[in-house]
Amino acid sequence: MQKKIDFLVIGSGIAGLSYALKVAKKGKVLIVTKSNADDTATKYAQGGIAAVMYTPDSYEKHIQDTLIAGDFLSNENIVRMTITESTERIKELIEWGTNFDKNKIGKYDLGKEGGHSENRVLHHKDSTGLEIERALLAKIDKHPNIEVWENHFTIDLITQHHLGEMVKRTKKNIKCFGAYVLNPKKNEVYTVLSKTTMLATGGIGNLYASTTNPEIATGDGIAMAYRAKGIIENMEFIQFHPTSLYNPGEKPAFLITEALRGFGGILKTKANETFMEKYDKRGSLAPRDIVARAIDNELKTSGDEYVYLDCRHLNANSLILNFPKIYAKCLSIGIDITKEMIAVVPSAHYSCGGIKVDEYGRTSIQNLYASGECSSTGLHGANRLASNSLLESVVFSHRASIDAIKKYTGNDFQTDIPDWNTEGTVLNEEMILITQSTKELQSIMSSYVGIVRSDLRLKRAIDRLAIIYRETEDLYDKSILSVEICELRNLINVADLILKMALNRKESRGLHYSIDYPPKQK
Repeated sequence: MQKKIDFLVIGSGIAGLSYALKVAKKGKVLIVTKSNADDTATKYAQGGIAAVMYTPDSYEKHIQDTLIAGDFLSNENIVRMTITESTERIKELIEWGTNFDKNKIGKYDLGKEGGHSENRVLHHKDSTGLEIERALLAKIDKHPNIEVWENHFTIDLITQHHLGEMVKRTKKNIKCFGAYVLNPKKNEVYTVLSKTTMLATGGIGNLYASTTNPEIATGDGIAMAYRAKGIIENMEFIQFHPTSLYNPGEKPAFLITEALRGFGGILKTKANETFMEKYDKRGSLAPRDIVARAIDNELKTSGDEYVYLDCRHLNANSLILNFPKIYAKCLSIGIDITKEMIAVVPSAHYSCGGIKVDEYGRTSIQNLYASGECSSTGLHGANRLASNSLLESVVFSHRASIDAIKKYTGNDFQTDIPDWNTEGTVLNEEMILITQSTKELQSIMSSYVGIVRSDLRLKRAIDRLAIIYRETEDLYDKSILSVEICELRNLINVADLILKMALNRKESRGLHYSIDYPPKQK
């Protein structure tokens, strides 16, 4: 089947949905999402969205906090642009129906998180992402120009390569004509032709054994763009959230939001001693890379499996009111956070790198945009400041929509695209091969490419990965397509990018910490 659409959007989180709502004013939009429309990383975002709303906060303070957290690897022009546009984008989310919490005098109740010098995080209790996703999907559902394909998997982007041309990464005029999309229920591959394609596919968390990301976070957009010869950057910067709930076997790992530390929670050892002051004068509210490394060091030194987050000294009623989701979750496994400390460990959380884009979300491939976690905008640098991710998504999706609408024409589609070739493929009945390779991959990344790295570990990981790569490509070539084999292939592509970029960075910077390159004294 071949389908023609004006605007193709791959992904249904805040980046994809906000973009879709805007370009739908100009033409027909198709949103393709691999699971249910609300099964996104956005839904799992607890803390909130950072923006300057009131004095004494200022754009300059938020800018400096972002640059410092990013270990001065951020693009300052991009940081300034994003922060100064933040207030307008927040107003837009509110107009679309998002309900942010207010205080007793009717102003927005702004939280404070690690690395922030002021209270500037808008939130909806401790389920901000869920509230934003709800509001956006409600708008999407009512829009006559927007169609949503749930439980459809995008396999690959369509470029000149599929017309028989040799496409190299150095080629300046690579063009995206749409994408091949798998309908797993019918086992059919559709050729979706589009004038403009937006990748909003989220992150890569499932490369690791423990992650706060949903199961869908398998690096699909990054892998597709890379195979299409798009430019990828900064993949070595993987953020591990310092505090996920220690509950072995639970997937995804339950996030204990940074806002809880902003509310007054204190990190402690199992011996009930504070430790963060040894690592940073900001204590439990230091940026995430510092806190995650500190916890990692404490665990390796002590041999313990977790540290504690202590909230017992906080007002119980306020704690329950502001963090009902965390309170209920902890209570479900026997922890009353008003009376007992919470066992926490770091978990893979966010990819600061991705598909390189400019200030309008344009990739190195014509007619292809990227927004959200799959993109690399230059905002985060070597480490993301808490609650800047949702902000980045709405700012860059807005800017991408402006550019896409400006370039929109009624010209004919590229219609000579061949259908997906299924010749010579057979149904794969060895699912154990895929699941075992996925476990091996997660073990390699968790053991060798975690919070602390070394050249030796990275080289060993590259050697181990090469074996899984060969086995998976062979299986992919022989098998009828399945979501599972495609996801594994994407994860391997992304792992390869992370390893090579990590090995090429001969310094410790932000989230990339190598024992071979001690950090510079600041």
